[in-house]
Amino acid sequence: MSEDNGHIFKIADHYVKIVFKGNSCNSMQLLPSFRPFESPETISNKELFFQLTVDDSTAPIPKSERERIRIFDTGNGKTSVDQLKDGGYQYIIKNLNEADCCLLIANKDFTDCHCALNGNYVMRSFGLNNALMLIYAFAGSLHDTLLIHASLVRHQGRGYAFTAKSGTGKSTHVSLWLRHIPDCDLMNDDNPIIRIIDGKPFIYGSPWSGKTPCYRNIKAPLGAISRIDRAKKNSIEKLSPVDSFATVLPSCSAMKWDETLFSHICDTVTRVVETTNVYTLHCLPDKEAAIICHQELTKQR
Repeated sequence: MSEDNGHIFKIADHYVKIVFKGNSCNSMQLLPSFRPFESPETISNKELFFQLTVDDSTAPIPKSERERIRIFDTGNGKTSVDQLKDGGYQYIIKNLNEADCCLLIANKDFTDCHCALNGNYVMRSFGLNNALMLIYAFAGSLHDTLLIHASLVRHQGRGYAFTAKSGTGKSTHVSLWLRHIPDCDLMNDDNPIIRIIDGKPFIYGSPWSGKTPCYRNIKAPLGAISRIDRAKKNSIEKLSPVDSFATVLPSCSAMKWDETLFSHICDTVTRVVETTNVYTLHCLPDKEAAIICHQELTKQR
């Protein structure tokens, strides 16, 4: 049985370690989107955000030692969640064909995790990427870090995040900024990361970007957040703090049944909306929508 010494990644300035053990099918070839985040630094275990050991000999926890919480649909497949008696979690990640791709076992604070992969390259890559995204989101909840479902554009050094239900038009609106607003570039198209650092919100690219291959290890101050709402006429409204909270929270990866983690996520969202303007953009998929949105989001710098 072989084992590598681990690969270190710096994702939103958090250090992550991945160790591949045993099966030669499991390697960095499963994670091409992580290459831009590789770090040459030598990191102690105390500095790690979390470690994931990929080992196909990892076995499911006996049923007597766990309790089913729920099965949720991620949009790309179903994931079952069991809570362990010691407070940790077991996940089984399935793809759209309902095939088991990954068994993930995490300790209570998601700092030490183990997974077993299954199937061909596509299944293994899918399972491992989803496991890492899940771990990152829940480990982050304890460290003022949010993994959000949004499309992210950078304009003149600031990051502007656009949230919406899948298929509503986040990517379409960002593409309009890229086409019609000077000095813009795409930071991430599906899962950027927000961190509160010294009381200020920053937003980062990540190794997860949905169907758009935009894996950029970059950071910007968070300029604003806007929810996309399809309409017959273009308009934009700045939201109250209560409505801002209600807009941002659903875009965050969260486990509502874990009171500790969910409470931390709510606290971080509160700090985001205290320091960041949040809007609803009622819009058509046209140039005017991008111009109106850009003018409103940037006018209060």
